[in-house]
Amino acid sequence: MKQKFSVVSGTVKEAVQCPSPNFNERPAGDVVSLLVLHNISLPPRQFGGGYVERFFQNQLSADEHPYFEEIKDLTVSAHLFISREGQVTQFVNLDKRAWHAGRSEFMGRSECNDYAIGIELEGADDIPYTDQQYLTLDALTRSILDAYPQITSERITGHSDIAPERKTDPGEAFDWIRFRAGLSTEG
Repeated sequence: MKQKFSVVSGTVKEAVQCPSPNFNERPAGDVVSLLVLHNISLPPRQFGGGYVERFFQNQLSADEHPYFEEIKDLTVSAHLFISREGQVTQFVNLDKRAWHAGRSEFMGRSECNDYAIGIELEGADDIPYTDQQYLTLDALTRSILDAYPQITSERITGHSDIAPERKTDPGEAFDWIRFRAGLSTEG
């Protein structure tokens, strides 16, 4: 059975809600018009353990892994996270500005956080994503496109494309052709 998501007032009803304090209001008059795909794994290249969730909630203990000492002072978030199993967690309401893109630019416009939704896939640049992640991402993206019509297929991009000097995600392992083909078929 094909997965379905519904977005109501910026909330993905089927997602696990895990509120992050790392967000603020979008600038007045800004319209959500961009979808940015990222990847994250904590510790790097390791999956599971709830570390991503704790990181986005500023509850990650630096004692648990040496890498966590490096990131302990970061205050970041994404709107949504898709685990390796395809579970969706929402950290920030889609109508709010999550802190996922950092210094960035898309089609000549800077500060992508102001007008973008950020989805983190549990992964690493060079580790293939799971079939379940692609299925979930497809269904989730369709629901976002329905709720935010200013986001078109041309306005879906990777973190590496909006911050190429700093970022490489979602990486070479992300199959853009598969993803875009899935979106172009009937839902």
